[in-house]
Amino acid sequence: MHGLGNNYVYINEFEESLDESQLPLLAVALSDVRRGIGSDGMILMGPSTKADVRMRIFNTDGSEAENCGNGLRCVAKYAYEHGLVQNEAFQIQYKTGVAGAQVHPEEDGTVETVTIDMGAPSFGAGAVGYAGTFLHDEEQSETNSLSLSVSQGEFHGTMVSMGNPHFVIFSDDAKTVPVAEIGPALERHVAFPNRINVEFVTPLGPTELDFRVWERGSGITYACGTGACASVAAGIQQGLLSDKVTVHLLGGDLLIEQRDGRIFMTGEAKEIFTGEFHWHPENI
Repeated sequence: MHGLGNNYVYINEFEESLDESQLPLLAVALSDVRRGIGSDGMILMGPSTKADVRMRIFNTDGSEAENCGNGLRCVAKYAYEHGLVQNEAFQIQYKTGVAGAQVHPEEDGTVETVTIDMGAPSFGAGAVGYAGTFLHDEEQSETNSLSLSVSQGEFHGTMVSMGNPHFVIFSDDAKTVPVAEIGPALERHVAFPNRINVEFVTPLGPTELDFRVWERGSGITYACGTGACASVAAGIQQGLLSDKVTVHLLGGDLLIEQRDGRIFMTGEAKEIFTGEFHWHPENI
């Protein structure tokens, strides 16, 4: 399935039993576009003791991520269409929390659009696991703000968590930023021992935002739901954006809204194919 081109291979753990120790290797194998299926990673859908469904996300490099906005929408679509839940509103557990999902079914019962309550954003060094120092004195009193120096230059951004860590950089033109060069340097900056997602964004007025992303563990992707939410939250905090923003990602648009301090994301969820993957870990 994919949300705006952010595509994952989804496994139904209600039906499939997996070896926990093999999950990172399986994610790498599935994601391989030449010897596997090809994807931005692997998402598991299984039983939860805290919600109606549990979601686990593994990146293309086998690392486990805390949260995934596009993944939440696709899990919601699958759960409703395949009878894992009965109601149009339900909850999905992810690694660091629980999100509310609202599907919008068509007349035939299929789901093309989903709204996710992503919760309240968290700001600052503690929220994203920043373990470094501040380059400029004023940043110490404004702890949401940070400048990072890498070989490509110095970059000023906002630290935001949507259940996973983001570094949001407001740019003159996000479409022209060399994301493939700057992104990995910032993701693996020594001050982020657990690495970080990096967003380059440009407001086109208070209700629109151009967006590009380097995702931790996966690289450039067509969309990042949590990143879009984090970027809008940062823009609202800085007075640059309104409470309802259309975010333009490589794969299409997301509608991000802030209501009573919480962030809601609405966008597509698409199922592409189902099938069997024949994997022999001893051959890796």
